[in-house]
Amino acid sequence: MAIRFDDQVAIVTGAGGGLGRSHALLLASLGAKVVVNDLGGSVDGSGGSVSAAQQVVDEIIAAGGEAIANGANVCKRDEVEAMVKQAVDTWGRIDILINNAGILRDKSFGKLEMENWDLVVDVHLTGSANCSRAVWDVMKEQNYGRILMTSSSSGVYGNFGQANYGAAKMGVVGLMNTLCIEGAKSNIQVNSLVPIAATRMTENLMAPEMLDMLKPEFVSPAAVYLVSKEAPNRAIVNAGAGGYSRVVIQETKGVALKHDEATVDNFADHWSQIDDQSDLDYLTMGAEHTTKFVKMAFEVNKK
Repeated sequence: MAIRFDDQVAIVTGAGGGLGRSHALLLASLGAKVVVNDLGGSVDGSGGSVSAAQQVVDEIIAAGGEAIANGANVCKRDEVEAMVKQAVDTWGRIDILINNAGILRDKSFGKLEMENWDLVVDVHLTGSANCSRAVWDVMKEQNYGRILMTSSSSGVYGNFGQANYGAAKMGVVGLMNTLCIEGAKSNIQVNSLVPIAATRMTENLMAPEMLDMLKPEFVSPAAVYLVSKEAPNRAIVNAGAGGYSRVVIQETKGVALKHDEATVDNFADHWSQIDDQSDLDYLTMGAEHTTKFVKMAFEVNKK
């Protein structure tokens, strides 16, 4: 299968370095016109300069591609809306959004200043919502769109010292779950990437020999596939060191207690059955979960 992006327009946030840069370069090499967005700040989000984004643009143009730089802060809706307008004014459409911009403010939860909770959640979760909302109507009008959220193993599985980051990164999965339902009728598909890569955000967390195995270039094939015409919908994909897997959220079959028997003691007595993971359900919207429980309740209470 030959994946191409000719005549498509992509926005990649946080693309001045690391994963975003790698995604942008790969998209451009496959024919996409790319808005390279980067605030140009440090890992903790301080400072700012468009120079990092412009360097990536220069690389793309030198290789024969098309790209423009943008320094919007994803936390600021007016700047995000201006970025989207810049893309539409330049190329007439937006086919792809990769929400990649992020910062770190790591501390164990007991020592975490709550302003650093607010800031990290604002960049990762609200920033992804800001960008997705800004492209949403454009994608609906053209009846096509691909959006990629950047999650993290810190969100899916947890990681010491990253309560703020992990919560935001699982939050974008929740955002994906609803957007892929709402966007389906307009051919807007939404997926999430769980990357492991050697970037500014991880270089101090891993040994040099590990970092060499975790180049961003090994993640980008997954990211780019997930925003292609051939992409699935609602997939959460792990990618790193050339390894790829899918995360699937499932629930146990569970039990239904008769309403007059729904007590703490009966719950405790049935815990092993509630926790039985031998046969799992895969649900694709909250209403399916509600229907499942109501059906179970009807069955057990009519006896």
